[in-house]
Amino acid sequence: MAGRVAGKVALITGAARGQGRAHAVRLAREGADIIAVDIAGPLPGVDYDSPTPDDLQETVNQVEKLDRRIVAAKVDVRDLTALRTAVDNGVTELGRLDIVVANAGICISRPWDEITPQIYQDTIDTNVTGVWNTVMVGAPHLVRAGGGSIILISSAAGLKVQPFMVPYTTSKFAVRGMAKAFAAELSQHHIRVNSVHPTGVNTPMGTGDMQTALGHSIASYPKLSGMFTNLLPVEGTEPEDVADTVLFLASDESKFITAHELAPDAGVTEF
Repeated sequence: MAGRVAGKVALITGAARGQGRAHAVRLAREGADIIAVDIAGPLPGVDYDSPTPDDLQETVNQVEKLDRRIVAAKVDVRDLTALRTAVDNGVTELGRLDIVVANAGICISRPWDEITPQIYQDTIDTNVTGVWNTVMVGAPHLVRAGGGSIILISSAAGLKVQPFMVPYTTSKFAVRGMAKAFAAELSQHHIRVNSVHPTGVNTPMGTGDMQTALGHSIASYPKLSGMFTNLLPVEGTEPEDVADTVLFLASDESKFITAHELAPDAGVTEF
């Protein structure tokens, strides 16, 4: 039986590890070829471990084990020109583009009054401008293909407040609005645009000093710690759980779903 995205090509940013790698592997398993983009180097100002070229190579290895083609590029999504070059080269090599998954993002936790202008700017540049850049370089190829699906990875923080990360929450609400705005205008080209809003996901974003930083933030106002609680009796989810939602939105099973928010969030946004 053919895969659910057989014959399609998917662009995924932040593809070196975590959610990005899970999306790449899942879409490849269902028949897609992959354009994988990642900074594969130091992320600005984060408390957790940054991705490496070896991480990106491991994504390549896992996709190739599934007998799918993959073109990988070490690119910062904040760099529009470099991103466009990487995507155009990938489309030239793989022949088309049908799916865009704007997944790259950063998260820096601080109490509100410890957020520096640099933390704010780095978060907005990566999580908002980087997503806009990704759509701008990807969408023209989808127009030429006669349609497609664009999936913007937001967060539970884009549906409700997640405390102790004002720039992150701001950015993820912006991504939600961006999805709706693009969905309106791109609909004429049979392109669907939706946003995905996970709860906490077990990725490298939780490594290094991230838990210490979050603990420091919570100590500034412990009452708000309950806002991270899931309705379902789980602490968090796995990247593959989010990839299930991404696959659904990438496939024809969701062919009439656009300008919506899908939340594999374990109910955290209702708690």
